[in-house]
Amino acid sequence: MKAIIEVAKRGSAVRAAREQLAASRRGRTPDFRLSFESARSLFADLTPARVDLLDTLRRVGPCSVYALAKAAERNYSNVHSDVSRLEDLGLIERTQEGTVSVPYESVEILVPLAQVA
Repeated sequence: MKAIIEVAKRGSAVRAAREQLAASRRGRTPDFRLSFESARSLFADLTPARVDLLDTLRRVGPCSVYALAKAAERNYSNVHSDVSRLEDLGLIERTQEGTVSVPYESVEILVPLAQVA
């Protein structure tokens, strides 16, 4: 399963829900979709530091936030804040033991460019 992060118009949630329903009917696990109304709002939540953190966590595998901060060579409190936000967005999962992980095989970020008339 992959995570698809996109900039999408209002109302596209219905289209995404239909796609997920169709995938589950075919016996596939539907992809996780996260939509933002603008590129500005997407990049406000998915800063370069947070994207790097996702990459580091995917590379090192499930670990504590402390171990992730060490692997990323970043300050623990900043990593803790970023992990909390990424967890709120559904891009990171936390186990009961306190380890965090990226539950997706891949994460795709789709940002359409403006159409020229």
